[in-house]
Amino acid sequence: MNRRSIMGFAAAAVGILTLGWPGASHALDARFQDNNGDLVADTPTDPSQQVDPSTIIFAYTPVEDPAVYAKVWDGFLRHMEKVTGKKVQFFPVQSNAAQIEAMRAGRLHVAGFNTGSNPLAVNCAGFVSFAMMANKAGEFGYNMEIITYPGSGIEKVEDIKGKKMAFTSQTSNSGFKAPSAILKADYGMEPGKDFEPVFSGKHDNSILGVANKDYPAAAIANSVWHRMLARGVVQEGQIVSIYKSQTFPTTGFGYVYNLKPELQEKIKEAFFTFNWEGSALKEEFARSGEEQFIPITYQEYWDVIRKIDAANGVSYACK
Repeated sequence: MNRRSIMGFAAAAVGILTLGWPGASHALDARFQDNNGDLVADTPTDPSQQVDPSTIIFAYTPVEDPAVYAKVWDGFLRHMEKVTGKKVQFFPVQSNAAQIEAMRAGRLHVAGFNTGSNPLAVNCAGFVSFAMMANKAGEFGYNMEIITYPGSGIEKVEDIKGKKMAFTSQTSNSGFKAPSAILKADYGMEPGKDFEPVFSGKHDNSILGVANKDYPAAAIANSVWHRMLARGVVQEGQIVSIYKSQTFPTTGFGYVYNLKPELQEKIKEAFFTFNWEGSALKEEFARSGEEQFIPITYQEYWDVIRKIDAANGVSYACK
């Protein structure tokens, strides 16, 4: 997806804001400074407050089985070791909240935070996004889809009324926040009032739950669905899509704000010099069209997500 596509959806999100729902707070936690106004925490100017770990801890967003992704990311992490001169360790996380807390507590240095949890990571944990996966043309993004299974009795979104619908977690953009805003704005439907919401924890759990007829409907990121189809985890005929959103930015990669500037630059270098050809990373993510890292900023690329959060009355206040 290009910048024009993002701004087009941002305009649609502004339309949602006119409904008068409470806005999200964009303020960084009191621990952080943002003197240049780019919405992310500044690196401390005092060298004594900067961190230079002997082992860099890396975590990928908990969308699917962590064991699978430890193998997928291994070659990339070995490349980061060569570039930074430090040991790099994969840290499997079970939830978005656990990932954010690990960075906030200083136990996580480099990470990929999913679309919806990115603002919380930025505001509460000092996360600084600088990269995103894209295809060879530099296009990126994914869609939220609402899925069901054949014979569920659900043929259109309105048929979800009175039934159960699976979300992933409340911090997920495609797994909760975007579908909640869309269902309320476009269909007048609210969780707990018009249908029963349940939370599966992860996109693959929601997809498998629909495929196995545990959930009559679910809101998911279609990039995860495409990868599961490519691996044969689910089959084409098991799932039917009844709604597809506009395109959203995908997982944002970055580091914690207080790393030494020299290490920050080496980490960026590792991302942008990684050779995808023949890698496990390409084998996995090419299934959803991603074959390179491109530079991004949180301020620009997450504008539409902040608007969706405002429409949902989401607060970025740290608990």
